[in-house]
This record gives sequence, C-alpha cells and structure tokens, in this order.
Amino acid sequence: MVIKDLDKMEKIVSKNKNLNWVGWDIADRRRTEAGRTAINGVRVDGLWYVQTVYLLTSNGWDIPNKYRM
Repeated sequence: MVIKDLDKMEKIVSKNKNLNWVGWDIADRRRTEAGRTAINGVRVDGLWYVQTVYLLTSNGWDIPNKYRM
C-alpha cells in the first residue's frame, strides 16, 4: 500500500506502536533478543529490535497492507 499524504502517514504511525519516524522514513521495530545477531538488528534505549525501514520515495511510503486504516 502506497501512502502519499503526510497527514495520513502521521496517523498510521501514531496508531501503531511498532512504527517510528526516522527522519522522513518509517522504521518498523519488533522487540526481540534475536536482534542482537540479526543483520537488521538495532539497539534502542538498551533494548534489541529487528527493524525494517520503509523509505520515502517520490511515490510516497510503500508500507505493508497490515497498517491500512
């Protein structure tokens, strides 16, 4: 699902605790100790997460349909 509207994207991020803004991009973080050794693992505030980043492109943000509003 491609979201082109910033206001709509802000609503989606505010309603989903796994989604976070990283600049203009969206990070989908799932807390797990597996993040310690995962290639897409990140440490945030002392906790490990597996992170998927949805980049802002000229078409908008292409995010999974599970975040549809």
